[in-house]
Amino acid sequence: MPTVYITAPPADADRIAETLVEEQLAACVNRLAATSTYRWDGEIHHDDEEILLAKTTDEAYDALVARVETIHPYDVPCIERFDEQHVLESFADWRTDSVEAE
Repeated sequence: MPTVYITAPPADADRIAETLVEEQLAACVNRLAATSTYRWDGEIHHDDEEILLAKTTDEAYDALVARVETIHPYDVPCIERFDEQHVLESFADWRTDSVEAE
């Protein structure tokens, strides 16, 4: 089952996380403050962002990505999928029960 890594501006992170959980696309979303250094339009930028770690299921993954693309303020949002090798079974069960299957 995947954990989805998403970066967002701090002002938008809460809305994105809340939407994913409210719409049952993610069981939970952890938020971490970060400073990102990246190249955009040929220039180096340093911006405050939040890292969102969204816990979802294989079945809900595509819908989660589509929803993030719809509500995210960036033209090119960072959305990366990490598939877990090992996860506590009780956590995996809770996550599955918390996410609405498509």
